[in-house]
Amino acid sequence: MQQEAGQDGPAASVIDPLTLAEAWAREGRPVALATVVETWGSAPRPVGAHLVIDAEGNFEGSVSGGCVEGAVVAEAADVIETGKPAMLEFGVADETAWQVGLSCGGRIRVLVEPIGHGG
Repeated sequence: MQQEAGQDGPAASVIDPLTLAEAWAREGRPVALATVVETWGSAPRPVGAHLVIDAEGNFEGSVSGGCVEGAVVAEAADVIETGKPAMLEFGVADETAWQVGLSCGGRIRVLVEPIGHGG
């Protein structure tokens, strides 16, 4: 996994994932968009947070962090390949929450869908 955009300082890191998804799709890059659609308890990102991922593993934005984000990026590869959306749910007990990137045992539901070509 590598983060392509947003590495050139604070101003560059404020790239809108939706704008980037549209730009990548217009370039003909296979793209998936992950969106937080529901949260319960404590969650690092609010409903509506986005992560855009291309077929090369480049990504921008955030839906959670930690292992959850890695799992979403991995799932996005399948979504790009099949063209079929996926609904993912992550949740853990308080004692293991920090290990996977969910503070205080929150749960989140993330929709990963193909954008642009192929889907």
